[in-house]
Amino acid sequence: MVASEDWYCIKEIEGIDSPALVIFRDRVEQNVRQMIKMVDGNTDRLMPHIKTYKIAEVIKMQMASGINQFKCATIAEAELLGMSGTGNALLAYQPSGVKLQRLIQLINSYPETVFSTLIDNKSSAKMIDSCLRKKDLLLDVYIDVNNGNNRTGINPDQTLDLYGYCLGLKAINLKGLHIYDGHIRNADPGERKEACDRDFAQVITLAAVLQKKYGIIPEIIAGGSPTFPIHAARPQVICSPGTTLFWDAGYGSRFRDMPFLPSAVLITRVVSNPAEGIFCLDLGHKAIASENSLENRVVFLNVSGLKPIGHSEEHLVVKNTKNLEINIGDVIYGLPYHICPTTALYNEVVVVENQHIVGYWEVIARNRKIIY
Repeated sequence: MVASEDWYCIKEIEGIDSPALVIFRDRVEQNVRQMIKMVDGNTDRLMPHIKTYKIAEVIKMQMASGINQFKCATIAEAELLGMSGTGNALLAYQPSGVKLQRLIQLINSYPETVFSTLIDNKSSAKMIDSCLRKKDLLLDVYIDVNNGNNRTGINPDQTLDLYGYCLGLKAINLKGLHIYDGHIRNADPGERKEACDRDFAQVITLAAVLQKKYGIIPEIIAGGSPTFPIHAARPQVICSPGTTLFWDAGYGSRFRDMPFLPSAVLITRVVSNPAEGIFCLDLGHKAIASENSLENRVVFLNVSGLKPIGHSEEHLVVKNTKNLEINIGDVIYGLPYHICPTTALYNEVVVVENQHIVGYWEVIARNRKIIY
């Protein structure tokens, strides 16, 4: 089996141990430019989510392009944003207990970064306010609004009351509204826009009521990657795509209208031929996200007809349905179906440009703590 000379091929492939995750830097840069283009060059309207990559170099690449505010989901990711010197870092995960104490530590450790977080109920608001007042701190906060995703957030009908309550708290600086509409995943762009517009209408109404009642125009942070093109057309919305930086086979096949390039590729090798037409690859659960069905975990790039039939911790067993010539030791390139949890499985990624290895990036925020 001989790999074709395509964008994903690497000249020094024999020097890369497998399994490995390879990042193609020029394609990431193209995706950054595309994000900026979609908001008409206004980088203040971008707050990319770093959960997909958790890598300092990718954050700094975006900062060099004028993006200076980011969203994250873990305290380690927030710490990475502080270490990277970003202007703003939103922890999009309502903190309590130890998590809140760690956030307060970050606020004190990285004073040049403005940290913020989410609230979706009065109890959390009161607890966060109390902890902050003891430390003589003021924290930017966004009300997390549930407009249909049903994962976190408060019902839009109850938001006005919570907003008023938070305005009365001394240690909370209420900035606006946060909406994640990850439930909107229609493959057809017209249907996706219709669903997004329908569910976002209540947010627009809510923002108008807040402005009339309190004389405040709330900031609105909305969307992930699937609805990014729709929210990008709303001048009042700050957009927070994440997967757009690396892209993956899942989004690439489902959202064909979105002009992003896959830039993260898995390297695996054939390690065994246990039966006729059956081959084993070193791409187990510990090397690729496995929450999807067996057929929706990896898309092979340089060979067709390999059908996954078994998956375990260190092994992916495939059936050769096209009777291709395959030998033990052959290199196979593949696109992960879901890149975000796949990246978190690697300590470092190989960085390639023009088919040559140019370096290695540490996936530093895959850890729960960076500095102990």
